[in-house]
Amino acid sequence: MSIALDVPLARSAPSSVSPRPALSMQIVSPELWDRTIAQFDEACQEQLYTFAKTRWPSVEHEPVLFWRGSEVVGGSLMMIQPLPMRLSALAVAKWGPMLARADHPDRLDIYAQMVDALVADYAVKRRLMLSVLPRASLSAFNAEYDHLTHRGFARGSELGFPNRYIVNLRLSDEEQRKSFEQKWRYHLKKSEKEGLAFEHGPAARLPEFAALYEKMLDRKKFADHSAYETVPALMAMPNETLRPELFFVRHAGELIAGAIIFKAGDRAVYLYGATNDRALPLRAGYFMHWHIIRWLRDNTPARWYDLGGTDGFHGLHQFKKGMVGDAGVIQPVPPVANYASHWWPRFAGNAAFFGRDSLQKLKREIDKRRADRAKPDQKRDEADASE
Repeated sequence: MSIALDVPLARSAPSSVSPRPALSMQIVSPELWDRTIAQFDEACQEQLYTFAKTRWPSVEHEPVLFWRGSEVVGGSLMMIQPLPMRLSALAVAKWGPMLARADHPDRLDIYAQMVDALVADYAVKRRLMLSVLPRASLSAFNAEYDHLTHRGFARGSELGFPNRYIVNLRLSDEEQRKSFEQKWRYHLKKSEKEGLAFEHGPAARLPEFAALYEKMLDRKKFADHSAYETVPALMAMPNETLRPELFFVRHAGELIAGAIIFKAGDRAVYLYGATNDRALPLRAGYFMHWHIIRWLRDNTPARWYDLGGTDGFHGLHQFKKGMVGDAGVIQPVPPVANYASHWWPRFAGNAAFFGRDSLQKLKREIDKRRADRAKPDQKRDEADASE
């Protein structure tokens, strides 16, 4: 059932001695879903219907909101993935369920109730395997993943290089520069002497970024397994909060670097970057990210800037680690957590994940052996260490 009205998100007072009412769960329209989660602290692009329908067109999307009384407290875009011959299906929540307010006094209780509701509906009632992937925590202890394991979820697939590199946005210029590692500061200072110019561009300038991006892939020989095909739809979103931002660096009249940044919620996210062959000697990446950090701090409520991972490249690890510095965090995305209340969806779901993981491993091995592909060179101890 869908509702047609916009949803108010009220800030709640601290919990009292009396018990909190139970949550109610409701599937809503895709349009209402995207409009509502624009207000969520934990909003992310993977949970947008606009993103998911392009990235995963063959699955069924069910946007679910959770209410506590008249207040929307969370939600999850559920993706129903049929398995071969439709013998069963997976119910997938990637980076969900999300909290509307990350600082809600009952945040862990709300999260637990949302998970209980998803288990009751998708795992018990519909007899599907429920697959949940929480986002990376800002501390060494991931409370959401810990809850899932204690709730009976089984450890599933995990990323080969799971660390996310997250910059603290709520610092002054002086504090931010001091936080950077010394070598990162050195390169930033060098870049500021090169006559570079920083630009914030409208969505209409996406073709300029696309031209940089395509040339970069050809030059660096990266295998692009990203969701770049979703960018035009995201940049066309009428909701200004959800629409990503475009940034460029120019030198002597020429565009040499660009970035696409998702800015909704309490964590802005670096989606895509592009450079030409002049950017590296001019250290344009250092210059661009420094100004993006300052722009996000001054123009959004985001508290953190998630730089993403490394895909196994040591150079990216060094660059992002230096930018995270002393004030940011490096923490891993936890493994997928799977739950099935019946033996058949558990068996079918585990077999499907095993097949998918084996295929992806094979593709990575093929990429490594191709002469026209860049070779990942990051050491495992760098990928495993949470700093």
